[in-house]
Amino acid sequence: MSLEILCMAVIAIGLGLVIAFFGYRLFLALLPIWGFFFGFALGAETVAVLFSDAFLATVTGWVVGLVVGIVFAALSYLFYFIGVALFAGSFGYALGAGLMGLFGLETGFLPWIVGVVVGVIVALVVILLNLQKPAVELITAAAGSAVMILGVVLPFDTVRIGDTLAQTAKAVFNDSILWLILWLVLTGVAFFFQFRQNRVYVITAPERSF
Repeated sequence: MSLEILCMAVIAIGLGLVIAFFGYRLFLALLPIWGFFFGFALGAETVAVLFSDAFLATVTGWVVGLVVGIVFAALSYLFYFIGVALFAGSFGYALGAGLMGLFGLETGFLPWIVGVVVGVIVALVVILLNLQKPAVELITAAAGSAVMILGVVLPFDTVRIGDTLAQTAKAVFNDSILWLILWLVLTGVAFFFQFRQNRVYVITAPERSF
């Protein structure tokens, strides 16, 4: 185990802890960052699917990922409504693609399209039913918990940097069902903590001047 991997693991655990338990309070700061990484992953994975390449295996994948990431980050920063939709959609995409990974479909068109469809559905439900606050609390709790678990398993070569969401989900949960149970427990605890902490705290959408 290299020092670099160990440092990445410690950072992932710390970052995941902050996101899981304080995600709603930090949401406005997280939004453009989250938008960039989701856009980057979505753009790069779309290129991989369209050209039957490995994830981030080509310069095109990197370039498209960076461009989409920058666009998503800018939209998330400038337009709160779009940012929330992208945020919710990213959770749906990760959920859909991750479930395909558990069924052995780690790469290809099917996990990508399932991720996109589930992402759109989740985004629409959150926006149309005005569920922004509980959605942000739940998604940050789930995402932060997942990052913490990835930090724990990273030094043991269970996952590899550069894997797709489906590959990562399959690798972690196939390693032991206890990781899935731990993720669910951590998510529940973090969501309950945020729900209690933020009962009288509501984010005010920022007004951007152009």
